[in-house]
Amino acid sequence: MTRLQLGSCPDSWGVWFADDPRQTPWHRFLDELAGVGYEWLELGPYGYLPTDPAQLSDELARRNLRVAGGTMHGYSGLHRAGDFPEILERTRLVAELTAALGAEHLVFVPVPGYRDDVTGAYLEPGTLDDDAWKTLVRGTDELGRVLFEEYGLRLQFHHHADSYVETRPQIDRLLAETNPAYVSLCLDTGHLAYGSGDAAMLIAEHPDRVGYLHIKQMDPAIVRRARTEDLAFGQAVAMGASCEPPAGEPDIPTVVEALRQRGQDTFVIVEQDMYPVEFDKPAPIAARTYAYLRSCGIGESS
Repeated sequence: MTRLQLGSCPDSWGVWFADDPRQTPWHRFLDELAGVGYEWLELGPYGYLPTDPAQLSDELARRNLRVAGGTMHGYSGLHRAGDFPEILERTRLVAELTAALGAEHLVFVPVPGYRDDVTGAYLEPGTLDDDAWKTLVRGTDELGRVLFEEYGLRLQFHHHADSYVETRPQIDRLLAETNPAYVSLCLDTGHLAYGSGDAAMLIAEHPDRVGYLHIKQMDPAIVRRARTEDLAFGQAVAMGASCEPPAGEPDIPTVVEALRQRGQDTFVIVEQDMYPVEFDKPAPIAARTYAYLRSCGIGESS
């Protein structure tokens, strides 16, 4: 039977960076996560949760929580060959912790992107030339190889708004040019909707390359405004682009049906990009989201 294993992550509690003083304390996040009913979590930014495997294992066990995957973000320069040694060094820290906790997936999130999330300024060109793209592909393959061969982990590459792998053609190209033995896709339903893509169609067309799912929705009116006004993704999120389901896009039951049709066990991790003004109310939002997703059949065998 196909299992759609439902979890969440610190992003849904407003935690984007390990050292943000405004954010939910880690012990409160774990308490509230378990209190909502979740059994699985993604680790979020390295250093937010305890990095000692024994301590973190104990904290999770007493709340009946298990780890779906680790998270690597904050180092997006796979398209720059000179950045790879530092990216690999930082990723190894995440990999060691993730593997020690018994998980099999490491989600690589290529942020920061080419725009400033606050001002919207372009920090780099919005597209890559062929040489930089080839560097991105080589770096992704090598990162995936190291994770698989040395840590037993599967690299889940997270396409992302305002990054070089955002739109459906860019995603298709990455999947076509990377080694399927080492690289899978973390499909983010919200980011794909933001980039005008169809999640159910992507699952149907790449059933063996989608290895992991981040599930969220986007408010289509805010997305249209962001496109019209040339806003950065961070600016759109600040306006409420990442909305509470079922208010946005894509249609969640359609995504669930596509996952059932492909017939593979999949982690489905809630990643609602909470903005700091909502730091005081993540648990109620998480509880409503959990109940809705369960009603759609996520978190149950099918």
